[in-house]
Amino acid sequence: MKKFMERVYMMNEINIREMTVDDIDSIHEIEVKSFTVPWSKNAFYQEIAENNAAFYFVISFNKKLIGYMGIWKIFDEGHITNIALDNEYRGQGLSKKLLAHVIEKMTDKGVIHYTLEVRESNQVAQNLYKGFGFSVKGKRKKYYADTNEDALLMWLSLN
Repeated sequence: MKKFMERVYMMNEINIREMTVDDIDSIHEIEVKSFTVPWSKNAFYQEIAENNAAFYFVISFNKKLIGYMGIWKIFDEGHITNIALDNEYRGQGLSKKLLAHVIEKMTDKGVIHYTLEVRESNQVAQNLYKGFGFSVKGKRKKYYADTNEDALLMWLSLN
């Protein structure tokens, strides 16, 4: 089934672009399905419209928004704030495609170090990041307020 879906995606349109304010309603639906403590629509609006350090990207399949990723650029560092895909599109390599695109675009903007926090229990996400060369450099105790779960602090340096 996975190989079939990969061929279907190649035949159809996968597009990645910068997020706009018009995308917030669709992105918020994905956010609510993906996280136990989702960001509000207003939080996304503030990130896109008011935070000059924030860059957000969306991935679409046949013009339907199916995921997004956010990153803050602080000098030569990029702090990945969030990444999520609609449930039905997970496990098909699209997060990898989105992350690769964002790293390429942000590297073009001078980012050479990338960091993020990930739930200690989220092995799927950790494997995604490790596949790009991220490694665990620390732990933030009780980082996630909903469960008091620890976060692993992961880093990637391209220099």
